[in-house]
Amino acid sequence: MKRYITILTLILMIGSLSHAQSLENYYQLAAENNPQLQASYNEYQAALQRIPQVNALPDPEFSFGYFISPVETRLGPQQAKFSLSQMFPWFGTLEARGDAASLQAESKFQSFINQRNRLYFQVASAYYPLYELQELIEIEKENIRILESYKTIATRKFENGSGTMVDVLRADIRLEDANTRLSILQKQRKPLETSFNKLLNRSKTEEIKITDSLTITPLPEANHKDTMITNHPQIKALDLKMQASEANELAARKQGMPKLGLGVDYVVTGKRTDINLPDNGRDVVMPMLSISIPVFRGKYKASVEEARFMQESFNHRKKAVENQLIAEYESVFFKIQKQRELINLYQQQTKTLKQSLKLLFTAYGNSGENFEEVLRMQQELLKYRKLKAQALVDHEISVAKVNYLTSKSYSHESNQ
Repeated sequence: MKRYITILTLILMIGSLSHAQSLENYYQLAAENNPQLQASYNEYQAALQRIPQVNALPDPEFSFGYFISPVETRLGPQQAKFSLSQMFPWFGTLEARGDAASLQAESKFQSFINQRNRLYFQVASAYYPLYELQELIEIEKENIRILESYKTIATRKFENGSGTMVDVLRADIRLEDANTRLSILQKQRKPLETSFNKLLNRSKTEEIKITDSLTITPLPEANHKDTMITNHPQIKALDLKMQASEANELAARKQGMPKLGLGVDYVVTGKRTDINLPDNGRDVVMPMLSISIPVFRGKYKASVEEARFMQESFNHRKKAVENQLIAEYESVFFKIQKQRELINLYQQQTKTLKQSLKLLFTAYGNSGENFEEVLRMQQELLKYRKLKAQALVDHEISVAKVNYLTSKSYSHESNQ
């Protein structure tokens, strides 16, 4: 018995891996082509470009002046003046700015990771309904074939005098219903395929390969709420934003300190022609030192307070996201358990109904009675087969939601 269970488990795992590989390919296509994800990645790249902007020194200043009326000095007339100066912020200011920009860029990257994981969930949520539709169409086609055979048998019995015309009409009514449902299902394919293909940013008519079978995907053991809160990109992004805000507060404090300036003036001096002196016409070189005095403190205090308020804001946002993630996790985990129980129920009901239908049909073949009960049982069986397909799809979508909430790693992440 144990050997049988082991073999069955391996078969289910192989089927699950085959299906998962197909969906993994679509994950990768979406990650490479989805415009919204590309926009998120470009935002991260743009944030990286802020780092060299904020931790660079201000541009040096160069000025030139020409004396229209030369200033006469003992060594000669001053004719032109060149000035070059460079301001330096207080020690550590540029480092604090660079840290803040770097942390902001890292938070953008975490937002990109979250957007990518959300995209994977959206792809799964669009893929599984296509499988459900495929299953429902096949179930309905099979139902039509069975009803047509029932109608043929009912017609023969009526012709032989062992049945009634009412049985034939009842089969006709069921067939009309089944053909209408099949027509509606077939028309439903186009909008579902369009939605899926647009997530991958490709033509709405592109062929979509759907797995032929679907098995219950087991939940990884690592899916715990604590791990989810620690590893979720939204939480990481808010932590990084809080650290960036702390760096901004430090930068704001240093911004309120004096700034130092170094420079040099070079004055071009002409020679005197009326007298011959030592160093006649010598140019003047004058080193300069300047300091800015941050007298108006209001703006610096406001910058510090702004950073503090932003830290409080990120702290509250983090708590709100944690609460939301936990609530969603509990809800979706309950849904998974519910769908598993329903799948087991529908499997058992389907098995029982098949046995009952076989007995009823045999009795009808012998007596020509209870044809309405045969049709009703067939529709009951049809209902539970559809419910099972729907429950299986709901289960897989819920598992995909858990994967998003717990930031599950995917095999092709190294390619991103």
